[in-house]
Amino acid sequence: MNRVPATITVAYDFTFPDGTETSYAVELDGTTLALLPGRAEAPPDWTRLEHHQCSHCPLSAASHPHCPVAVNLAPVVEFFKDKASFQEATVRVRTAERTYLRTVPLQQGIFGIFGLIMATSACPYMDFLKPMARFHLPFSTVEETIVRSVSMYLLRQYFVAKHGGQPDLELELLEAHYDNLRKVNDGIFQRIKAVAEKDADLNALIVLHSFGSIMTMAMSRDLSRIEPLFFRAG
Repeated sequence: MNRVPATITVAYDFTFPDGTETSYAVELDGTTLALLPGRAEAPPDWTRLEHHQCSHCPLSAASHPHCPVAVNLAPVVEFFKDKASFQEATVRVRTAERTYLRTVPLQQGIFGIFGLIMATSACPYMDFLKPMARFHLPFSTVEETIVRSVSMYLLRQYFVAKHGGQPDLELELLEAHYDNLRKVNDGIFQRIKAVAEKDADLNALIVLHSFGSIMTMAMSRDLSRIEPLFFRAG
């Protein structure tokens, strides 16, 4: 049996056409899948909980002076704030299991980092994505995201039933999860747009928002987009 690693590291390496390189690594606790903190620095003002707080946020400023997602995104926002989204980069993503490599607009690379951080930052509405963060798939398509998300959710329902609970096989709560995620993306977008100098950070969030909206639509349409994969003629 494979041992649970103490730390799970996903490293994103960016190489630009002019030869310059930069890297950003995301580290997770191997047991809890919580994002491990980086250098201890005072969080910027735009991360205060009440600054563009999400409309449905259950946290209070008394117990959480700063938005946990915003605090963890702040170093990435600062890292890429002067980059344009259309700028191409060769992005190499390194995990313990394998390496991915693709040349894409910069926003697609940042999108992957944002997704990892947001899913593992102790936001009550993002916790359901932690298993997907453990099996991170860079550069995923819409279809891949739908299949992975629904599969992970149904696997969770299997364990719910195994422990005596009532499984949600109709995916009712999954649709609610993605509706909440969409609202979180809206709130984070409002925070970041005031500090981003160019649009790479913002467009990465727009991509995240689009994926959340597509997932919500897929739930309401009974996953008709992927149903033919399982019931093909002939």
